[in-house]
Order: sequence, then C-alpha cells, then structure tokens
Amino acid sequence: MPSAQSALFATVPDTDIAKLFKNGEVDAEKVVKLLKYKKEDVAVASGVPVASVRYDSKMPVDLRERMVEWATAINLVGSYFNNLEKALLWFQVSNPLLGNMSPRDMIRVGRFKRLLKFIQTALDENKR
Repeated sequence: MPSAQSALFATVPDTDIAKLFKNGEVDAEKVVKLLKYKKEDVAVASGVPVASVRYDSKMPVDLRERMVEWATAINLVGSYFNNLEKALLWFQVSNPLLGNMSPRDMIRVGRFKRLLKFIQTALDENKR
C-alpha cells in the first residue's frame, strides 16, 4: 500500500516529456493535437459547450483545468515509458483492463478520473 506522501506526489510526472507546459501554462492546442481530438471531442470530454472551446487566453477555466489534467496524464505515461511515441500509442490502443476502450476514448467520453486512477495504480505497482 502506498504511503500518503507517495500517493500525493504520484499525481505529478517526473518530467514534462511531451513539452506540454511552458512558463507554467498548458499548451492546450498541443494536448488536443496529441490526443487527436476534434473540437466536439474536447467539448464532450471537458463538459464545455462547443462554442466555448478555444485555446487562447480566453479559454474557459473548466477547459483549462481539463487540459492540465490531460497533459499531466500524458506526461505520467510518457515518463513511465521514457518515450513520448510509446505513450501516445498507449493512449490510442484499446486496453482490456479498461473495458476494451482506449485511454484516449475514456477521456473523450468523460471517464478521465477512472483513467487517472488506473494510471496511478499501475505506476505505483510498477515501482514495487
């Protein structure tokens, strides 16, 4: 069982392997591009109306928060593989442990929290 401290820090990747953050801000356009999402996918996954989906300084707070979460997940998986291409492939391939859904599709249908818990558990188990 992980300690509270290790569980706390397991939410942050060791590195920004995908280079999704610059000066503390998420590069939302890059996150969307890496996940191969359309504007409609982003709207459903984030719970933000399609008309409000934008990636500039006027991006809705809720969308910015989702982008940070998704970027963090990409970097957590990328840090595990130490390879961005492998991480992106992992997000695209159906996974039997996720009900035969791809991680990318789990995010797209609004199941990010379950996916993040899966990622954190898997990372913790691989540290043992």
